[in-house]
Amino acid sequence: MRFPEYYEFYNPVKINSGKNALLTLDYEMERLKIKKPFILTNEMLDELNLLDLLLEHLHGFEISGKHIFKKIPNVSSVDIVKKAAEVFRENDCDSIIALGGGSVIDTAKGINLMISENTDDIRKLVGVETAHGDMKPLIVIPTTSGTGSEATVEAVITDEERKLKLEFLSNKLLPDLAVLDPRMTFPLPARLTASLGVDVLVHAVEAYTGLQKNPLSDNYALTAVKLIGKYLKSAVREGDNVKYRMAMANASIMAGIAFSNSMVGIIHAIGHACESVSEVSHGDAISILLSHGMEYNLKFDYCRNSYSDLLLSLAGPEIYASTPAEKRAEAAVDEVVKLLDELKDLAGIPRNLKEIGVRKEDFEEIVEKAIHDAAVLSSAGRVERGDIRSILEAAYE
Repeated sequence: MRFPEYYEFYNPVKINSGKNALLTLDYEMERLKIKKPFILTNEMLDELNLLDLLLEHLHGFEISGKHIFKKIPNVSSVDIVKKAAEVFRENDCDSIIALGGGSVIDTAKGINLMISENTDDIRKLVGVETAHGDMKPLIVIPTTSGTGSEATVEAVITDEERKLKLEFLSNKLLPDLAVLDPRMTFPLPARLTASLGVDVLVHAVEAYTGLQKNPLSDNYALTAVKLIGKYLKSAVREGDNVKYRMAMANASIMAGIAFSNSMVGIIHAIGHACESVSEVSHGDAISILLSHGMEYNLKFDYCRNSYSDLLLSLAGPEIYASTPAEKRAEAAVDEVVKLLDELKDLAGIPRNLKEIGVRKEDFEEIVEKAIHDAAVLSSAGRVERGDIRSILEAAYE
């Protein structure tokens, strides 16, 4: 285990996790002195009755239709954040409850940032630690197990006019409370369960090899990998199983905590670029790139040592013990490939970039965006343009 001379670890999010965890909301909202919450979700979750389920657990609060915003798309945008913030102000709300996946949670963070800084243009606040005012209480209730947004310092919001993904990073963006209730993830289809589960795996793998890794982030990352290895396929097969859904919800939040502190690397840098240039989903892009990025990282002893540890968490003690020490890093990559192939058979997740619509003629633009992505700064070795292109070529078909 790499032990740095100095490190920082921060995550003050309170986590209420378990069957019927929504029952704790009344107490938690009283603790946070919430009187008039602003509820964010999307229309699909409303149709699935998840919004109704949430409202059933809120008693004695001023909530009407004007306090609920359901127009959040699959990708959070500058315009949506602005419109939602206007509704928040018009109704004199005092807090935010985000019910949804990464887009809803990022929108909530964006609204909180705008309100605290008293601005009507979130683009003025792009960057690191631009929040200075007091944030409103923020409660998140994830309906997916993938992004880890419920415990990260980051929000990604798209500027559709300029076709840019804007990143906002601040400790103040962290929610006050994350409620992990398995009922909220029951409707998630097998394909999304699988794709988001791999998203969690990438977060954990890159957190464990990030240059800012430390003993605390390592333990979160390794536990997340262990849960994924043991329960992801079962969650794909039995989406209404409380145990499996809870395992993946906890894996997601632990991987989110890990990479918020140790950061991600080359896989995310290329994935972000593919999303921006080719307009593919985050989960699909990085799940395809995962094994190829790991293959690239095998040339660094730093990563090889980390991958050897991951073999134990992912495959278990018997496989780890029976694999010669010098071959454990490659064996870890093989286990990841095996898992991805099994998830393709089980749920149809894509296995190459061509399949999801990434074009070879766009590689140069993807390379340029990836080489300037902040994630490369935490990746092992000095990342060159040729390294990125070689990973793209390997992942193409």
